[in-house]
Amino acid sequence: MAQAPDRREAENARFRAAFEAIPPDAVYSWRRTFTDGDVTTFCGVTGDFNPYHLDAAFAATSRFGGRIVPGLLTASMATHIGGMLGFLASDMRFEYLAPVFVGDTVTCTVRFVDRDEARLRLRGEVECVNQEGLEVLRGTFSGIPGQVRLR
Repeated sequence: MAQAPDRREAENARFRAAFEAIPPDAVYSWRRTFTDGDVTTFCGVTGDFNPYHLDAAFAATSRFGGRIVPGLLTASMATHIGGMLGFLASDMRFEYLAPVFVGDTVTCTVRFVDRDEARLRLRGEVECVNQEGLEVLRGTFSGIPGQVRLR
């Protein structure tokens, strides 16, 4: 079912306002400490029952020496920032550089690096570092902002 013209115009105006509310080279950061509950909940919701995440005895004998946080759970930190921007991602790519362990504190920084004025699209980069300053994840994303709640 097609949207009514006035509704579509209002939505386009909202997308334009959101696009303009994010300044060129905008940077947003968020920090959190991953808990055992975070890992258990994430694995339960996603069905990722990988023993590296859930089996302490198995993980202790692995090259990591203990349970690791699922990579997508770490990557999802960028979606917290995206959610605060009402961001509708059309592409996300991540590179996992080092393990994140239960108890690690990770800071996720999102930088907007490119703007497509005609299509109201933004491209950004993601960097996650642990409490020791070690980069554990980097990535890129693109999409459109829909309703900015961060300033």
